[in-house]
Amino acid sequence: MADEAGYSEDALEAGRLLFAGDAKFVKGVVDLKGLPASDRTEVCFAGRSNVGKSSLINALTNRAKLARSSAEPGRTRELNYFDIGEGRLYLVDLPGFGYAKVSKSQAEAWTKLTKAYLRGRPSLRRVFLLVDARRGLMDTDDEVMDMMDKSAVTYQIVLTKVDKIAKGEVDEMAEKIAGKLKKRGAAHPVVRMTSSEKGWGIPELRAEIAALA
Repeated sequence: MADEAGYSEDALEAGRLLFAGDAKFVKGVVDLKGLPASDRTEVCFAGRSNVGKSSLINALTNRAKLARSSAEPGRTRELNYFDIGEGRLYLVDLPGFGYAKVSKSQAEAWTKLTKAYLRGRPSLRRVFLLVDARRGLMDTDDEVMDMMDKSAVTYQIVLTKVDKIAKGEVDEMAEKIAGKLKKRGAAHPVVRMTSSEKGWGIPELRAEIAALA
């Protein structure tokens, strides 16, 4: 399904209220020993560098600079924890895949940390795998989905920057991706379509996250 799961007014309002509350950066984690206690629901955002993770977090929280955006790929070099709704939820921003301008050893270290987190975090309810609508699924996305399928970690595809291409192209891509997800055991069937710049799909994604909290 491509963005077909609708939400009631109550669900949309629950999402609005969750993200209208306090949102703050908690800490950057560089190894598993630094993870906070698993005392609340966690959702995380994963995706290739420059896919728009920081912009989407800022759009969801209505805060222009909560998550730092950068033109330099690979700036997010830690597991960045954000507290949403005064303790209701952790939103985790993962390092981008397909790192540029970093050493092979550094990229391998981030990849190892990310995989260890995804496989072993008991409070992690869902991974939102962000995909640039202008590029579609890439090999690194397939590799991450393979790993999450093996680990039985539930994940959902969120297309970003959908305002940058024609609606027909976006719909076609979303349907194609949804078809592929039917063959993957841990994938959520609904593909979300968003634009941080235009605000498209943001209320629905808030509602999706609030339903997990």
